[in-house]
Amino acid sequence: MTEEALQRAYRYCEWITAHHYENFPVASRLLPRALRPDVAAVYAFARSADDFADEARYHGRSLELLDQWRENLRTSVVPDPAGSGTVRFHPIFLALSHTVRRHDLPVQLLDDLLTAFTMDVTKRRYADWPDLMNYCKHSANPVGRLVLLLSRIRDEELHARSDDICTALQLANHWQDLRIDLGRDILYIPQDLMRSFGVTEGDLGKMAPRTDETYDRFRLLMKELVARTRALFDSGEPLTRHLKGGLRLEIKLTLLGGRTILDRIEAADYDVFRHRPALSVTDKLCLLTRALLP
Repeated sequence: MTEEALQRAYRYCEWITAHHYENFPVASRLLPRALRPDVAAVYAFARSADDFADEARYHGRSLELLDQWRENLRTSVVPDPAGSGTVRFHPIFLALSHTVRRHDLPVQLLDDLLTAFTMDVTKRRYADWPDLMNYCKHSANPVGRLVLLLSRIRDEELHARSDDICTALQLANHWQDLRIDLGRDILYIPQDLMRSFGVTEGDLGKMAPRTDETYDRFRLLMKELVARTRALFDSGEPLTRHLKGGLRLEIKLTLLGGRTILDRIEAADYDVFRHRPALSVTDKLCLLTRALLP
């Protein structure tokens, strides 16, 4: 693989990163310039696999494509006898395999993401909170750990705090997208919590607009979910005190963005059916200002 081909591959990953909306910053200019292509390579790998699982154009082929993605991951990072590596596939893997070798990243973390995307296709309900946390362990936490590893941070306690932030952000996304996910027959609210609050799936399907006792039970359920998510953000926040420079700002922005989504869910009286919270460009600029404060 020539240097020119490698740089083209990284530029492709950066294009993917720049053209997807997220509630959190990805490979932004806050990060050291040398780190951005590596973060973009990881993001492009995960974003593309997530699209295989979620987008309608891939339905019927999702599992096949995810299996191919896993095989590409495995093959692209296996060294050849000369030690230069065997990379024959998609541009994402040209960049990703180079990033994995350069930073000695555990391939298992990338494989965990593919496990989560496979779950997105095959698993539509979650029995209880531990079941949902296991999903987040595979779908969200590897991304934070990979970013820390790219920044040469290998302290397990700091990785655990990162897990809390990533899980909380994943949950905030689930709560804001509750109506959208229901339309795809996916429900992330644990089944045992729904039963304990007296909310059924039938209730959810008829929730908007509601002002009766059924909605009151749903509101209390959402209040509990938001509280648990806030607690995870709070648990993860000490990570920022151990970071410096752009990475610290990046993680602070992630925290602020996730908490703002929760604030807006609360401000809408937990009615995510008629008021889906989202962050505008102006919102993100305001959050950046807040993140710059000591």
